[in-house]
Amino acid sequence: MTSKETKKRAVDKQKNNLQGIHSLILHNDDVHSFDYVIRALMEICNHNYEQAVQCTLITHHKGACAVRKGVKEELCKMKEALRELELSTTIDMEP
Repeated sequence: MTSKETKKRAVDKQKNNLQGIHSLILHNDDVHSFDYVIRALMEICNHNYEQAVQCTLITHHKGACAVRKGVKEELCKMKEALRELELSTTIDMEP
């Protein structure tokens, strides 16, 4: 690893610490079908099919699942798009 890469990695880490890493949490409901939720996760969160299926099953069985991690500003856009599809989500701060 070059010193330039090391410095960039340190700057990126500091930036993440300042912005904070958050999780977009999908909550279970008894309204939407598995296929509907899978399609929504693929479209909005850019999940592949297998990832969307896994998140949907976890949400169904456990009541909630972290479907995406990142900075709050990016997750807010996804949260709004999922809300427009009538899916229940929240954004939590990572410890």
